[in-house]
Amino acid sequence: MHSFRHRHRSVVGLPALALLFAAVGCSSGDDSASTAVPSPGPAVAELCRKLDAALPDEVGGVGREDPSPASALTAGWGDDPAIILRCGVAQPPKMVSPEVAEGRDPDAVPGGVEGVDWLMEKRDGGAYRFTTANREAYVEVVVPQGVDSSAVLIDLASAIKKTVPWKEGYEAP
Repeated sequence: MHSFRHRHRSVVGLPALALLFAAVGCSSGDDSASTAVPSPGPAVAELCRKLDAALPDEVGGVGREDPSPASALTAGWGDDPAIILRCGVAQPPKMVSPEVAEGRDPDAVPGGVEGVDWLMEKRDGGAYRFTTANREAYVEVVVPQGVDSSAVLIDLASAIKKTVPWKEGYEAP
């Protein structure tokens, strides 16, 4: 059974997810102040605009500093390197990978924080990319080295839950 195709009530707890982050480690992914803007369809773009309006001013203990080009589909916090959020991205290939669902991929793990399901992927260079699962829009968050990933996901959870609904057929925990 593929964990992203069927909603389960049990989700990786915050302590277990934090332990996973600490065990795997992380480092910088992209030091630039710019990021590619996704190009989703109109319905997803509208969800992303609502998410942008609901995002917190501070994430992971750092203030909001959006990347260029300016867009309601991207957001950033901090700099050198920044925490970068992109809304309306394509579904990551690993999200449908049986190896990930069965826990056999050392670089990708499904889990959940504060009622939001995430796919965590280790990137080249050691940074982490988190992508929401089971929601009407895919939201990607890249967390650089030295930043508490758990705190970032907790800080973003409320805005995501308020503005990006579950896909039909899924239910909230």
